[in-house]
Amino acid sequence: MSTSPAVKRLFLWSGPRNISTALMYSFSQRADAAVEDEPLYAHYLSRSLASPYHPGAATILEKMENDGQKVVQHMLSKSGKPLLFFKNMTHHLIDLDWSFMGQGMNILLTREPKAMLLSFSKIIEKPVMEDIGYAMQWRLLQYLKTNEFPFVVLEAKKFLQDPEGQLRKLCKTCGIDFDPNMMHWKAGPIPEDGVWANYWYASVHKSTGFQPYTEKSEPFPDHLRGLLSECEPIYRKLQVFSL
Repeated sequence: MSTSPAVKRLFLWSGPRNISTALMYSFSQRADAAVEDEPLYAHYLSRSLASPYHPGAATILEKMENDGQKVVQHMLSKSGKPLLFFKNMTHHLIDLDWSFMGQGMNILLTREPKAMLLSFSKIIEKPVMEDIGYAMQWRLLQYLKTNEFPFVVLEAKKFLQDPEGQLRKLCKTCGIDFDPNMMHWKAGPIPEDGVWANYWYASVHKSTGFQPYTEKSEPFPDHLRGLLSECEPIYRKLQVFSL
């Protein structure tokens, strides 16, 4: 597969309930960029056991391309703007050849798992590791390193404590100029939102920029403590590589 010429591709590989949607909104403010929201979602639902408990799954499977290989070809052939930002979930990468990642910059976005699981469980009450992507994200980082494919790691807490500084570092690492327009957007949805936005994007739709970091004070569900103990050592390994 070959990419269209003179186009820079940014592949975001995030866990759920992170700042991935805010990053997509941020990049959508650039005049030189086009963004796309989770193009591999239907592929993931069609090849996993997740569709019965993902809100809106039937609509996603109906309206989106289910063949992940065709989605990859689309991401590599899409043009129109000099910068393309593809927001993806890491756990959507099942049953795919990952070699296409060498044709763009890969951005791994992670979040402290206690806060992530607390947020995620409000929509999907009993997640498993395959739902949240930490193990897959570490596997992906090792794959990118081994194959010498370009990548960078962002950590959500660190990012929200200094959004402009982190965006400037990210842009520099990706070989693009920082655009001040990336710091703010209008409240409400954007046309690029996936069909699942009504279930997941309420807080982003109320925002006009990156929200200040705040510690979660809610009690943590006991039934998720086993999964939390699996996620935390992986998260700490990912943290080591963060900007």
